[in-house]
Amino acid sequence: MAKSNSPRANRSAAGTEDQPGRTLKSALGNGRALVGGMLTEYARPGLVKLYVHAGFDFLYIEYEHGFFDLATLADTVLCARDNNLPVIAKTPQLERAEVAKLLECGIVGIQLPRTETRADVECLLDYIKFPPRGTRAIAPGYGSSGYTQPENWAAWMAEQDQETTLVVHIETRLGYENAEEIVSTPGVDMVYVGPGDFSIEMGHPGDYEHPVVRDAMEEILQLCNQHNVPFGTTAASTAAAGEWIRQGASFFETVDELTLIAEGAARLVNEYRALPGTADLP
Repeated sequence: MAKSNSPRANRSAAGTEDQPGRTLKSALGNGRALVGGMLTEYARPGLVKLYVHAGFDFLYIEYEHGFFDLATLADTVLCARDNNLPVIAKTPQLERAEVAKLLECGIVGIQLPRTETRADVECLLDYIKFPPRGTRAIAPGYGSSGYTQPENWAAWMAEQDQETTLVVHIETRLGYENAEEIVSTPGVDMVYVGPGDFSIEMGHPGDYEHPVVRDAMEEILQLCNQHNVPFGTTAASTAAAGEWIRQGASFFETVDELTLIAEGAARLVNEYRALPGTADLP
């Protein structure tokens, strides 16, 4: 049987089941683009299981615009960890307590919306790393430690610093203008360009493939290639994703559960409506 490159499939060795962050980072460098499934409203363990069965490489939680209470979010993340699915979440704001809650429930990737300066990156880095690198406060015994108390705090803190994954999210003109200083900041693990807001900022709302939008995104991708930082985005189509991969893209944050439900439901109804005797009522 061929060996899988999926982050989930490569975590069977002893001692790797609590290393989703390191597994994610390792997978990003194996030459195969990763595909992430998104949750925006229904954060439920059952949906995580469906995403696992579908074969997604990581789970992306849209916590800036989505509607989640923290208890439900924590249950969902715990299920993901138990099923070897690394979790990235967009923090609602660059605020210490918000970031801490996401980390303690077991999320490994913190994605910062509207990343615009090196100072933004360095602030987030300070929040997610323990001293002396940062100022994260220790709180073992939650999801980040598998609900166990580490015997050696120093060793656990060092492991956590390897686990935490900093994802910058460029989606503004200022972020684009400062892209090189952002991408080159030590500690950046992944760079995501959000084409929705980015297309608005570049004057072409919703047109991900407009040359002005596409060219600017490609400039950021090339900077990522130069600095050996994984680049990701949300592609307008699988064909567009293929082109991004050819240029060096490493990951994609794809559609959310609402889109999957809507498209699947519409497709099923349309198939039935095409059958004799199932036309719409007058």
